[in-house]
Amino acid sequence: MPQLYDALLLALLAGIAMPIGGAIAAAERIHPYWLENELRHAVIAFGGGALLAAIALVLILEGIKNLSVFAVSASFISGAVFFLVTDYLIAVRGGTISQVIAMLLDFIPEAMALGAIIARDSSGALLVAFLIGLQNFPEGFNAYREVKANGYCSGGKTLIIFTGLALLGPLSAFIGLKYLAENEILLDKIMVFCAGGILYLIFQDIAPQAKLKKRWAPALGAIAGFLLGVIGHMITH
Repeated sequence: MPQLYDALLLALLAGIAMPIGGAIAAAERIHPYWLENELRHAVIAFGGGALLAAIALVLILEGIKNLSVFAVSASFISGAVFFLVTDYLIAVRGGTISQVIAMLLDFIPEAMALGAIIARDSSGALLVAFLIGLQNFPEGFNAYREVKANGYCSGGKTLIIFTGLALLGPLSAFIGLKYLAENEILLDKIMVFCAGGILYLIFQDIAPQAKLKKRWAPALGAIAGFLLGVIGHMITH
């Protein structure tokens, strides 16, 4: 039971970073406008860099350990195609929630992996949860702005929804702890599947949003986001 409590609590704390990031986005007001605009694009790029690091250093690096080349290829392509179709269906209706989808594609498998880590050896779980939370913060910021920009719901409702999404962390950690700790093949396939989906969303939707003419902060933001992932990987390993 202590392992279960640890998994639920740590995953919840990591997930709470999403509505916190959204709350900062709701309150963020910086003048002059050009600075606010550049900061917004830099945070989008930072989140994209962090997602790219999650693919390269967590989802793929961990996911390929127990899988054949065929299984990796099938899972990766399946993830990309599935979210290509999802993105298309959303676009047909005149909107986009790519930031929200990418945020969850990153958070859910990492929370599952967190649960599996706690089942095996909980010594590094706190640090892993902290790093997941660091990634969730800019992703929550960007996802909130995306939802608001598309007029899906009010700011207050968006933060409530993000708080509800944070509860997917404990649920995912529970699944990882109880069912995936001894089924590494399935966990690996889920991670590679999500990696394919995230990579599609980065290049289809997120990276184009980050570009800003005659401004260099967004590119530096992407570098900083990826560096965050590199540092986190080095610390946890």
